[in-house]
Amino acid sequence: MKKYIGIACVLAAVGLLLTIDAKEPVQKADLIVVEKAKRTLTLYANGKVLKSYKVALGNNPVGAKQVEGDGKTPEGRYTIDSVNRASSYHLSLHISYPSAADVARATSMAKSAGGDIMIHGLPNGYAWVGAAHRLHDWTAGCIAVTNPEIEEIVKLVPLGTPVEIRP
Repeated sequence: MKKYIGIACVLAAVGLLLTIDAKEPVQKADLIVVEKAKRTLTLYANGKVLKSYKVALGNNPVGAKQVEGDGKTPEGRYTIDSVNRASSYHLSLHISYPSAADVARATSMAKSAGGDIMIHGLPNGYAWVGAAHRLHDWTAGCIAVTNPEIEEIVKLVPLGTPVEIRP
């Protein structure tokens, strides 16, 4: 009888440990909102804030991106359409810029709308800069976070997630 009680106690303890160690499933974002004036990127799931990050923007941040090389971060509604794990920056999520309207606007000025707008970490080899990268806007139009932040964002943001970039 003692043998069975001992086995039952061991099984109960193992069950308790498994319950304690079981992790809640990670909730994925269903919307990204970038507020340029506040320099924030916020992940939402079902209308609730999952996480918010401070960001650096394009080196000419006021106003919507018009043409390639203007240093502006776009404004509007886009989607996350790919992940680049071999980026020149520590991971990147590609934003579906330019939209048809972006292309038409640039074409009306006889210019290219550009592309390659990303949410990304720091340039490879510059992780040591950390949060200090946010002291000024430095990208060519992208949205930059620290390397640990982009690692977290990549885990939380599935392909197809809408991105709203607001002034």
